[in-house]
Amino acid sequence: MPYLLLPTDRATKADSTGAAEEFLRAVYDQHGAVLLRFAARLLGGDWHRAEDVVQEVAIRAWQHAGELGPDAAGVRPWLFTVVRNLVIDGHRARQARPPEAEDPDLTLLPVGDGVDLALTTQVVVEALRDLPHFQREVLLHVHYMGRSVNQTAQVLGVPPGTVKSRTHYAARALREALQNRGLAAA
Repeated sequence: MPYLLLPTDRATKADSTGAAEEFLRAVYDQHGAVLLRFAARLLGGDWHRAEDVVQEVAIRAWQHAGELGPDAAGVRPWLFTVVRNLVIDGHRARQARPPEAEDPDLTLLPVGDGVDLALTTQVVVEALRDLPHFQREVLLHVHYMGRSVNQTAQVLGVPPGTVKSRTHYAARALREALQNRGLAAA
């Protein structure tokens, strides 16, 4: 028998909550297993969905505890009707939205395993090694370390205009070196 969760946040008064919970436990003890089997049969043996349906029935019974009463002769038929209606509503909801079909194009999508990134990194490092030291140094400071032109000029001990021109020519030389290696720059 699955654990029954009581919707305590919907309680209106403390004294009526205790009576409703007592009613719900009595109903669940008497009818819970039968309702679960009935829901599972209606759902084609899906016990997980059947448990969800019975939980919803328990919530609705709890909400209507005052109207039903534990001794009422119509409790069991009411419970079975609610189960049946919930199963029908669920079926209609699934029919309203067609099931998702697998897109054959999506199954052929490559999964990133990091090889492309590793190869691209290796090509970029090799292209950087081909640059003259002063161009490589300025690219590393400006683009990889995120320093400004003024910060780079201060660190390298050159004027800011020199940093700008070295950055321009270094980026152009790097782009050419990457194109020579078959890596198109974006």
